[in-house]
Formats: sequence, structure tokens, C-alpha cells
Amino acid sequence: MENSKIAHLRKDYTLNGLDQQDILQSPIEQFKKWFGESLSAQVIEPNAMFLSTISQEGYPQGRIVLLKELDDHGFTFYTNYNSHKGADLSAHPLAALTFWWAELERQVRIVGKVEKVSEAESDAYFSIRPRGSQLGAWVSSQSNVIENREVLTDKLAKFEKQFGDQLVPRPPHWGGYRVIPQEIEFWQGRPSRLHDRIRYQYQNNEWKIERLSP
Repeated sequence: MENSKIAHLRKDYTLNGLDQQDILQSPIEQFKKWFGESLSAQVIEPNAMFLSTISQEGYPQGRIVLLKELDDHGFTFYTNYNSHKGADLSAHPLAALTFWWAELERQVRIVGKVEKVSEAESDAYFSIRPRGSQLGAWVSSQSNVIENREVLTDKLAKFEKQFGDQLVPRPPHWGGYRVIPQEIEFWQGRPSRLHDRIRYQYQNNEWKIERLSP
């Protein structure tokens, strides 16, 4: 595609607005409200979020992961602890999350510290995963170089035989991370690029709410 064509790609956002007087005092409750509306709008995978980390060398890294749990403590996702993202979070336990719900012309950004969830929490979530996904957690040495796809199919056959009809236990290298928010920004698209941006910042044990210029 020519650069001139890319430069002319644009969309005016007109669906809704976001006024400070209408938002909830808790950003977690505000997120739950918007998430519920994304479900009602049948957004495709509304729990898909862009996870940004910092590599051991200091480079920003990003990928899409899925939100699996949300409570007053934070936003939880699950992965292989030995993956690139796991190494990043071990070196720098900080992350940013970005949700983009195009159907609603909305974005949510979360910045915070990261901690591993308890083994009990990881066990509980692993137990409700489909069996294929459970086996996949044993099969994949996530982020490592492999020669071909047959490496995966051969390992899958090995673990299918090993576990047979038994329950598949959670691998010790697999579990959850919780992003504990320090800042959450709600973005609502508006006409002429004059978007609504409301930011919550956690300061002195409470949430400070401010409107930002687009």
C-alpha cells in the first residue's frame, strides 16, 4: 500500500462521550461497567489486551494476552513463567495493559506493578481449562526455538500417553500474573480527534481523577 493511501485512512468517532460527572469513583468498577457494555455490544474477545513489558536489555516488548480474572486487587492473566514475558517480568515487575474495543470506540490503559498469583489461584484456574489447553501447557516450551511443528505433535502424543485418563496437573512453570494498577485511563473517541480521556491515579491510598487533553 502506498504511503499516501495510509495517510488518508481515518475515522471520525461519534458514538458516545465520557463526562467526569458520570463516571464511577472506583476505576475497577468503571472498568467492569465498560467491560459489561463490551459484552453487550458483542465485541470480539473483549478480554484481549495488549501486554507491554520491559526486556532485560531495556527494550519495550508487546503481545496480546487474555484477561482471565479481575477483582479489587488487579488484572490477572496466565502464561508460561519461562517465556520471554516471564523473563521480562522477573527482571522488571512492571507492565502496561491496553484494551481496544473498536465497536464502542473505546480504549482503556492500565499501568502498574506485577506480582505472581498464589499457587492455589493458578491451580484453580488451570483446573477449569479445556484438557487440550492443559496438555498444551506441558507441551510448549514457550518462546524457545523449535525445529519444526512435529516437535509439538510428538510432545503432545507423549503427554497424552503419560497422563492417559488422569487429571492433568498444572506444570510448575505455568501460572498467573496480576497487574496491580497504579494508573487507569479511560478513552472515549470523539469527533475531530477531541477525544475524552479520564485518568485515575492511585495516590495516598485513594484514586485521584482528572481529565486529560486529547
